[in-house]
Amino acid sequence: MCAAVYVLSTVTGYVLTSALLLKCPTLLHRRKRGTFLSRHISHRGGAGENLENTMAAFKHAVDVGTDMLELDCHLTKDGQVVVTHDANLQRGCGINADISSVAYAELPPYLCKLGVTFQRECFCEGGQDKRIPLLRDVFDAFPNTPVNIDIKVNDDKLIKKVSELVVKYDREHLTVWGNASNKIVKKCYKENPHIPVLFSFPRVLQILGFFYTGLLPFVPLKEQFLEIPMPSIIPKLVDPEKLTRTQRIITWLADTLLMRKALFKHLTARGIQVYVWVLNDEEDFQRAFELGATGVMTDFPSKLKKDSWQLLHIHRHTGVDHNYCVS
Repeated sequence: MCAAVYVLSTVTGYVLTSALLLKCPTLLHRRKRGTFLSRHISHRGGAGENLENTMAAFKHAVDVGTDMLELDCHLTKDGQVVVTHDANLQRGCGINADISSVAYAELPPYLCKLGVTFQRECFCEGGQDKRIPLLRDVFDAFPNTPVNIDIKVNDDKLIKKVSELVVKYDREHLTVWGNASNKIVKKCYKENPHIPVLFSFPRVLQILGFFYTGLLPFVPLKEQFLEIPMPSIIPKLVDPEKLTRTQRIITWLADTLLMRKALFKHLTARGIQVYVWVLNDEEDFQRAFELGATGVMTDFPSKLKKDSWQLLHIHRHTGVDHNYCVS
């Protein structure tokens, strides 16, 4: 009887403490202080409105009023840090060669038309700018715009060079970097702990485990940015008739587990920004912000910006205070 009472009182105390700290995490953890908040994030510069990862795309996104540019980095044969998504040039340039095997001066231009990954049956036709840019070009052109860097390959030299560029352009306070790979994120943090890092995919799974077992409020977190997909958009990316019943159930379950207002609210209260990607429809923008996401990553920066006042209104009624301004 005594043992049962002890176990019951212990479990009750744990549950109550966990619930309290979930709602009031600053009782245990110091709130992380960032130098920027990003509500509007342009995926690959806005791959639905300009050729992805080009200077034209980045300029258009900044002109529209984006809060952050998201881009991808690779290293060329001659050690130049370039901004492009794929390790191979086939999809983007029509040439079957790895970027790491080609010198920067020999890189081909992008094709005139590229598919938009997160919009079914959608293609973007480019204008004059089809050049693969250098990361330093982006830093030169947009010195005050936060940049989200996806380190696409596990390459120590690439990580070091990106860090050196960030430091050279005095952008440690305006940059976040990482990858889905835990190994890459660990290397990024080790190379330069002053640049905020993203949660890797294994860490996202770990965070979910902590959240559903009540441990999350007790766990210290070094990451400052969480990027997660909204699984409910999957039927929009493929032919819904081709999704099996099992795939639909898995999609529903993943969406139910990931899209949790209590999780977003806890993380943002700890100063961790939550970005949902890659959303291209107004209903998905609205859902993300209603759940308390800090920002939305989109291929269509003009579409997201068009609804900025409405989305700001939604933010102010979710109980999450992000102190946003709309230009």
